[in-house]
Amino acid sequence: MDPSRKRKVRLVVALAAALLLAGTLLYTSFASSTEARTPSQVLAAGSGGGSAEMTGKVVPGSISHQGATLVFKVADRVGGPAVPVRYTGTVPDPFKDGREVIVTGKLERGTFVGERNSLVTKCPSKFKNDSSGSTT
Repeated sequence: MDPSRKRKVRLVVALAAALLLAGTLLYTSFASSTEARTPSQVLAAGSGGGSAEMTGKVVPGSISHQGATLVFKVADRVGGPAVPVRYTGTVPDPFKDGREVIVTGKLERGTFVGERNSLVTKCPSKFKNDSSGSTT
């Protein structure tokens, strides 16, 4: 086989392998993603729903500690039922009342038990609409 033909074959094989790897990467990244549920959706699914990501706002005045366990309530962004959360692990610095959070876990007897080190605090938007319609 002449050298130019070998180079073409190698190029085709390398491109085919690259396309296969890229397709596999895209498939696994989209297939493994889960959509975060609101507290009302978690309550509706009940205890049989398995592990899920829950997102909502921390209810003001609900944060307390029971030993190493952080206990707080999360409600939908627009109100609705609040779900008690029990969480152990690292707590992000911006975590506080009214902050939007995402926590992974499962509902057990009406309480969402968070997986260790799964709590993420969303930072508030730098640009919020004020009453005049301008951004601050």
